[in-house]
Amino acid sequence: MKRMLSAMVLILCFSMVVLPAIGADGYPKTIVDQSNRTITIDKQVERVVPIVAWSYEPLYILGAQDKIVGVEQGSKVQYSYLNGIGDKPAVGTYKEPDYEKIIELKPDIVIVQTKYLKQVDEKLSPLGINVVCLPFNQQNTFNQELTNLAQMLGPEEVKRAAEFITWKQRSLDVLKEDVEGIDAKASVYGEWSDTPWYTGSKLSGMDDVVTMAGGNNIAGPLNPELNLSLRYPTVDPEWVLEENPDVIIFPAFDYYTGYLQDDTKNATEFIKQAKLRDGLNGTDAAKNNRLCIIDAYLIEAVRGFIGAQYLAKLFYPEELKNLDPEGIHKEYYEAWLNVPYKGKWIYAPS
Repeated sequence: MKRMLSAMVLILCFSMVVLPAIGADGYPKTIVDQSNRTITIDKQVERVVPIVAWSYEPLYILGAQDKIVGVEQGSKVQYSYLNGIGDKPAVGTYKEPDYEKIIELKPDIVIVQTKYLKQVDEKLSPLGINVVCLPFNQQNTFNQELTNLAQMLGPEEVKRAAEFITWKQRSLDVLKEDVEGIDAKASVYGEWSDTPWYTGSKLSGMDDVVTMAGGNNIAGPLNPELNLSLRYPTVDPEWVLEENPDVIIFPAFDYYTGYLQDDTKNATEFIKQAKLRDGLNGTDAAKNNRLCIIDAYLIEAVRGFIGAQYLAKLFYPEELKNLDPEGIHKEYYEAWLNVPYKGKWIYAPS
């Protein structure tokens, strides 16, 4: 009996030593990032340097903007309207980070995209800075990425992530129900660049959004083996003409669309010229005036699910008269990013 009591005392003492090491708050925590790397976080993350442009909106969605201690240079401009961004120091670009500045800021984590993971990791990991790959550029992995980020940041962020995912899914469920009943699917060509002609195949954000909108991405089959390196293939004008899409979309940035854009002058001129290009001018899309500019942040980022709403309305204007993509977009800005809604996000002359 005495031995049993002694053993129980020892176990109790051991537990008192070990439990604080594990942490009453659940730390350390382990996540698997988008490069399939296991990352262990010893304590709640309080200081973040996001090098990925797409990761700023997720941080604001989670209410963690005060934990951002350094901002990628392009994002500092792109997100100038987000509260507090302008006051934070720049840390170089996503291609060429300012490592000295990042180290000086003492972040708990640095968020990177897959392409630049190796070079950033080699510089910062030896110094004890966690480098986490969370690109936030695909709709089918977004929920898990947001959840992983929230788990590193803390319980309030975890709660916020769950609320956002529920809100987002509600709108997607309605969209899915609407487009499932449409038999004749619109064939779609999406173009990132015409020098050369870059499009998006399977595993690209473009394919995700076009598919969610009930469209048939003509470039989807160009990546039959689901190879990450073939997400953005180049194509020939002749190929586009032969595929003859019903709709052509052009993801764009600030010059044509965006939060600070207040007219469609540049977009109008772009579409006018695009309709004349070889490879496009003979398509049904050009003949029927169904060319569209849509903001790139509605294609390759968190707002892809909203981009799908805009595109579905474009693809099927008669069938989806009651769909309100702008209403969803407005609620996203005002309820989740906490800024007034404004800007020009899509231009479709038809």
